Amino acid sequence: MQQTLELKVYPNKINDFDFIKDICRKKLKSQWGDFDFQIRKKSIDARQKRPFFLLKVVVFTKDDVPRDSFQLNIQTKLQKRCIIVGAGPAGYFAALQCLKNGIKPIIIERGKDVQSRRKDLRAIQQEGIVNPNSNYCFGEGGAGTYSDGKLYTRSHKRGSIEEVLKILVHHGASTDILADAHPHIGSNKLPKIIANIRETITNNGGEIHFNSLLTDILITQNVFMAVVINHKIQIAGDACILATGHSARDIYTLLHEKNIKLERKDFALGVRIEHPQPLIDEIQYNQRYREENLPAASYKVVCQVGGQGVFSFCMCPGGLIVPSATAPGEIVVNGMSLSRRDSPFANSGFVTSISSDYLEYLGYDGIFGNLNFQKEVEQTLFKYGDGSQKAPALTMTDFVSKKSNHILNNCSYIPGIYNAPLYDLLPKFVYEKLSQAMTDIGQKMKGFYTAEANVVATESRTSSPVRIPRDPATMMHPQINFLFPCGEGAGYAGGILSASMDGQNTANAVAEAMGIKSN
Repeated sequence: MQQTLELKVYPNKINDFDFIKDICRKKLKSQWGDFDFQIRKKSIDARQKRPFFLLKVVVFTKDDVPRDSFQLNIQTKLQKRCIIVGAGPAGYFAALQCLKNGIKPIIIERGKDVQSRRKDLRAIQQEGIVNPNSNYCFGEGGAGTYSDGKLYTRSHKRGSIEEVLKILVHHGASTDILADAHPHIGSNKLPKIIANIRETITNNGGEIHFNSLLTDILITQNVFMAVVINHKIQIAGDACILATGHSARDIYTLLHEKNIKLERKDFALGVRIEHPQPLIDEIQYNQRYREENLPAASYKVVCQVGGQGVFSFCMCPGGLIVPSATAPGEIVVNGMSLSRRDSPFANSGFVTSISSDYLEYLGYDGIFGNLNFQKEVEQTLFKYGDGSQKAPALTMTDFVSKKSNHILNNCSYIPGIYNAPLYDLLPKFVYEKLSQAMTDIGQKMKGFYTAEANVVATESRTSSPVRIPRDPATMMHPQINFLFPCGEGAGYAGGILSASMDGQNTANAVAEAMGIKSN
């Protein structure tokens, strides 16, 4: 016997399983005898004076214990070869799906394995040295590995979110991610999970080549034939999945030089805002010092300014701001959290939509108009500084009032921040929308607009400003047979979960094109 119940539990009792079982017993209103329960969904309702957890639980008797029948179901006989460019979530989940479909995945990754990346992350944090092939964006696991590991998406139509989460659990993630409304792994735990996925791929016949930069794509009569890595090694395949991530600008250049069609794509650009975490807790929970078992509070804000959206992005409660440049001479920041989310700071991207049509009106024309604008902003902010990865910043109130003479607040950004006139350094239309939105949101969300917050520039890699097009029916590039654009770099995903599902879907499209039944 099984039954689903919805429960309301205050934070001080959320880990008291005997208490939760007593609530279940009262709800059942019948003599079940001995029973147990599983929490299937867990979320926080903070609309009342005291926040509480909403639980969806399944209660069951010993004779009807829910069983997890999840299996990877990898094929033992691999028929054809699919080259996958990029070892991020899109690439790795495409590889796992290829193995399920009986296709040999050969992954080439420009960066290093997930452990070796750490040295280059230390170099950019502490010495300001940017390795263009190994950084917060490039390397095994992709951008999400060391920038938070958030597992939330609204892309429910892309595929099975539950399957992706179960694959992560199978490789070492906590089962909590199956129940949490906004699941999160953390940048301290995700690397081990990524390494376990790599082991599954290689133990089952796949190949992974690190430090392998794609430098050419060989095409014969509009059919993909092979890739060239590091200008000298050629690897042939029956298909190619491009899962290069949103910052692989050299790949767009390569494709353009080979007359492979690209498209401009709207994107977003702005800053990172960092508040003290207790302030966000007070705003969201009515508790400056939140009670035990309540996680660090987060927020999501959006408004319209002049017909353009301004919104928060990649909010990191209890998190850190990190340097995410992918080439020397640019300032790019992002956010991350460790699994405990216990930093005293809360940061979020705060960005405005950038229209391709408007940039073209400003003179940023051509396929790379959006990309050139993005680069120009990043480089302008770098040139204003001292040549390091220190980031220009202002307090939020100084940002809006166009002042730059007040002392900045403490900040989590390890390379350091310095006072800079962001109101002059950012493009005028970007600054005007951001500053107006800060005051508008501050009126609705009391405490958000404050001198206690720092504004740090620049948050510019929300998504790719270029799209590699694909046929919606076949997921193949419209010009090149057996070339499959995929994930964030191709403009078809926006985070770990959506990229993972896009990787699975793309691998199934590869199988269909090869005449293989997908599983």
